[in-house]
Amino acid sequence: MRRAAVVALVLAALNLRPGVTSLGPVLEEVSDSLDMSGSMTGLVTAVPAVCFAVVGSVTPLLARRFGAGSAIAVAGAVLAVGLALRPFAFDAVLFLVFTALSLAGIAVVNVLLPMVVKQYFPDRVGTMTGLYSMALNVGASSAAALTAPLTEAFGGDWRYGLATWSVLAALAVPAWLTLAARRPPDGHIGGAAGPPGSLGTPSPPGSPVPPPAVETRLSRDPTARALAAYFGLQASVAYIIIGWLPQIYRDAGLSAGAAGLLFSVSSLLGIPLSFAVSAAADRMRHQSGLAVATGVCGFAGFTGLLVDASVTPWLWAILLGIANCSFPLALAMIGMRGRDSASSARLSGFVQSRGYALSIPGSLLVGVLYDRSGGWRLPIAFVLLLTLLQMAAAVPAGRNRRIG
Repeated sequence: MRRAAVVALVLAALNLRPGVTSLGPVLEEVSDSLDMSGSMTGLVTAVPAVCFAVVGSVTPLLARRFGAGSAIAVAGAVLAVGLALRPFAFDAVLFLVFTALSLAGIAVVNVLLPMVVKQYFPDRVGTMTGLYSMALNVGASSAAALTAPLTEAFGGDWRYGLATWSVLAALAVPAWLTLAARRPPDGHIGGAAGPPGSLGTPSPPGSPVPPPAVETRLSRDPTARALAAYFGLQASVAYIIIGWLPQIYRDAGLSAGAAGLLFSVSSLLGIPLSFAVSAAADRMRHQSGLAVATGVCGFAGFTGLLVDASVTPWLWAILLGIANCSFPLALAMIGMRGRDSASSARLSGFVQSRGYALSIPGSLLVGVLYDRSGGWRLPIAFVLLLTLLQMAAAVPAGRNRRIG
C-alpha cells in the first residue's frame, strides 16, 4: 500500500507545476498571439493564486465526501483536459478560462497531498514531503527547460509546445484511481482508518456529509494565521518568479532559450534542496531560522536582478532557486503542525486558501507596474518588500506548536 502511495504521490507532484512553468518561456509569444497587454499578462500569471485560493477552500469538503484518492484522480483528469485545450484558445479570455480549469485541478492536489502524506507516512512527514517536493521541482524545471525546444520542434508553434504537458497529467490519473480503490491502512490516520465520511475514507453514497471544520477556531489561532501569511507571501514571490523571471532575463538581452534555461536552473536546484530542507525541518524543533534563511536568499537574488540581470545571471537564478525551497518547507510545516491527517487536511485547506488569496495581487501588480513604468526597477522593488514581509512571517510560523 505504501509503495502504491509513493508512486501516486510522485506522479501527482510531477504535474503540480508544468501548467504554470511551461508558460514563462513562451509568454512573449503567447502575449503577441493573443494581443495581451502587460496588465492582462499579469492577470494570466496571477490566475494560479486565484484558483488555488478559491478551489483550495472547498477541497477538504471534497475529500470528506469522496475520499482523497478519488478527488485527486478527478482533479488530474481536469488538469489534463485544461492543459490540452488551453493552447488552442482563440482569444485571451478563453485562454484564461482554460488556464483556470487546469489550475483548479492542481489546486485540489495541492491541498490534499499533505493530508495523504500524513495518512500513509505519519512518522515521516518531512521526508515524504521532501520526496514529492523533489518530484514537483523535476516537473517544474522540465517544463521550463523543454517548452521552448518543444515549440521549436513543432515548427515554432507555441501551442503544441504547451499542449504536450497534458500528456504527463493524464499519466498520473490511473495511479490515483488504483489508490482510491484501496482503503487507507489502519493506524495511519491518527490511530485508525476513521469512520465513514472522515478524511480517511469516502462517505457511503447518500449519507450526510459531515460539517466542515470550524474555520473560526483556525482563524483565531496565531500559528495558523502566521502559517497562512508565510504561505501567501512565499507563494506571491514564487509565482512572480515563475511568471516573470524568464521575461526579466529576455528584457535584459538574453535569448528565449537562455532565459528558459536559467529559470530551469532555479527549479532544478529545488530537486535536491527540497528534500534536504524538508528532511532538515523534520529534525528541528523550530523551523523559523530555516524559513528566514530561504527568504534572505530570495532578497539577495532579486537585488541582483535589480542591479543588473545580465551580470552573473546564473548567480541570481541559483539564489532564487534556494528561495523557492520555502514552498516545500511551508508544506512540511503544515504537516508537522497538524495532530493527525484530518487536522492536517483542515489546516492545509485553511493555510493554502487564505495564503493564495493573499498572494493574488502580487503577480498582477508586477504586471501593472511593469506596464506603467516600462522597466523592472519598480516591480522588483515591490518584490523585495514582499520578501521582507515573508521573513517577518517566518518567525511565528516556524514555532513548534500543534494545531488540531
